[in-house]
Amino acid sequence: MRAAVITQAKSPWLLREVPTPTAGPGQVLIRVHASGLCHNDLYLSQGVLPLPPLDPVVTGHEPAGEVVEVGPGVTSRKVGDRVGATWVQATCGTCDYCRLGRPLTGQAAMSCRGATLTGLTAPGGQAEYIAVRAESTVLLPDGLSYESAAPVLCAGYTAWSALRAAQPQPGERVAVLGIGGLGHLALQFARASGFETVAVTHSADKHDLARKLGADHVVADGAELRAAGGADVLVVTGASNAAASDALQGVRADGRVAMTTIDPTTPLAIGPMAGMWWKRLRIVGASHDGLDRLAEALKLVASGAVTPMVEAYPCERINEAVDRFERGEVRFRAVVTY
Repeated sequence: MRAAVITQAKSPWLLREVPTPTAGPGQVLIRVHASGLCHNDLYLSQGVLPLPPLDPVVTGHEPAGEVVEVGPGVTSRKVGDRVGATWVQATCGTCDYCRLGRPLTGQAAMSCRGATLTGLTAPGGQAEYIAVRAESTVLLPDGLSYESAAPVLCAGYTAWSALRAAQPQPGERVAVLGIGGLGHLALQFARASGFETVAVTHSADKHDLARKLGADHVVADGAELRAAGGADVLVVTGASNAAASDALQGVRADGRVAMTTIDPTTPLAIGPMAGMWWKRLRIVGASHDGLDRLAEALKLVASGAVTPMVEAYPCERINEAVDRFERGEVRFRAVVTY
C-alpha cells in the first residue's frame, strides 16, 4: 500500500510502498479514503515533538474510510461499515488510571503510559489502509462524505468536547478564540446550539468569514471582548497561550474557559486583568472526551448545521498540503485522499 512516511524531522514526507497491515484480534482494517492533517502532525515533522518509535513513521489520526476486514473477536463492526478512527485506540487496562474504569478519552491517552495512540505508538492514517482497535472507531452518518468526516475525527471532536465541557447555559454568550481548524468548527457548533457567539481573532482578513460562519460579533482581542460586553464561555482553540491569557480579561463573572490546544513554548499566564479570583473563573481542559461526543459532532455535521471548510489533496500532493498547512494558508483543514 502507499503511505506518507516521515524519515526525519524537517524533511519532506515521502509517499512510499509499505506492507499492508491485517486486522489482528479486536481490530478492523480500514481502507482509508480521506485523512486529515492536524497541528500535532506538524509538530512531529517539524521536530517540536519527537518522532514516534515506528518503522516506518506514518502519522495521522483523522482517517475516514470503510471496513474491509474484521479481526478475531470483533462483533461491533462488519465489512462495508463506513467508519472514522481517532487518536486514542486503547489503554493498557492494568495501570492505576485504567483501574478507575473510565472511558476511552484524551485524558486516558495522556494518563496511561501504555496507551495505543494512532500515529504515535501505532501506525497512523496517512496511508491507504490502517488497522485499529474496533472499539475506537465510530460509524459515520449516512450521506456524510469522507472528506467532511475526517476533520471532525480530531478537530471537530475536540471543539465539540470543549463546548460541552464548558457547560454553556441558555441565554449565555460563547466566545471562540482563534478562527482556524478548530475555531471555525467551534464557532459553528456554538451557533448551531443556539448561543450568541463572538469570534476573537487578530486576523482582520477572517472577520467577514467569521460572521458568515455564524459569529454575532467579531473582536480582535481580550480588551475588545470586554468592551463588547464579555462572554460567559471562552473556548480557546488557537495554539497561543499568550492570546489565551489576554482573552481572559473579557470573560464574565462565573465564566468558564475551555482549553483545547497545545502551545509547546509559552505557559498560560493569569495576569491581574483576568480577575481570576473575584470573577470566580473556572478553567477546564478538553480533548477527546468520549466517543458519544464524537458521534454528536458528526451528527451535527451530517445535518448541515455545521460545515467543515476543507481543502482536499490527492496523496501525491501531500507535501503541498503540509507546506500550505505549515504556512497557515489552508482555510481551514487540509484533507489527504487515498
